[in-house]
Amino acid sequence: MGALHSGHLALIGEALQVCDLAVVSIFVNPTQFNNFSDLEKYPRHLEHDVLKIQAAYPDTLVFAPDVNDIYGAHVEAENFDFGSITKFMEGEFRTGHFNGVGTIVKRLFNIVKPDYAFFGEKDFQQLRVIQKLVEITQQPVQIVGCKTQREASGLAKSSRNERLSATQKEEAKIIYEALQMVSTNFKKNSIADLKKQVELLFKAQPNFELEYFEIADVKDLVPCISKKPNTKYRAFIAAFVNQVRLIDNLALNY
Repeated sequence: MGALHSGHLALIGEALQVCDLAVVSIFVNPTQFNNFSDLEKYPRHLEHDVLKIQAAYPDTLVFAPDVNDIYGAHVEAENFDFGSITKFMEGEFRTGHFNGVGTIVKRLFNIVKPDYAFFGEKDFQQLRVIQKLVEITQQPVQIVGCKTQREASGLAKSSRNERLSATQKEEAKIIYEALQMVSTNFKKNSIADLKKQVELLFKAQPNFELEYFEIADVKDLVPCISKKPNTKYRAFIAAFVNQVRLIDNLALNY
């Protein structure tokens, strides 16, 4: 959606390892915001973004439509049945968000007609939604998930980080530290105990509000209360740092 950082550039690099040509879409999609204030505050630096892309990957194409190009006179999201993967976490706290994501991605795929599409694991639930979208709509595109890019502190790179002060960025590293703590203790501690530890960790931080912390099966993204063998899990977190909402997740070994 713009406000490009090195994580986005890494996606282009991944694409060019596989493809002859990369197309980068830059579009702040109104239908995936359930909060108008959040939409208004979302950083927009199109010219700067294009210069970044040209400097790193000069042969890359940039597709930057306006709202009318995508939606015409009716700025509305389509309704999709993504099943359980949109019922919890972001789906629970951002009503209609994933219908907006599905709508814009479907339309971009129809316009660009890519063979591959690359999405960061930082938005893992979104990645699963897009995989489901391709299955539902039978789009002839292969979805590739790419590792989360992080600051030296561990903070996941995000366009929203622009709204944080240097002090807040330093404080926000607790999000990744919490995920690492869960990863380290996942085999020996129960899910209930891990959730309690994360909640206590955030209660001790005066500038943070924990919105949710969940451990979910990566297939259906249903939050779990106990662990099962031969199942892949991931920890998901959303927190506010002085009204800036940040999300992150991490794979867990079991």
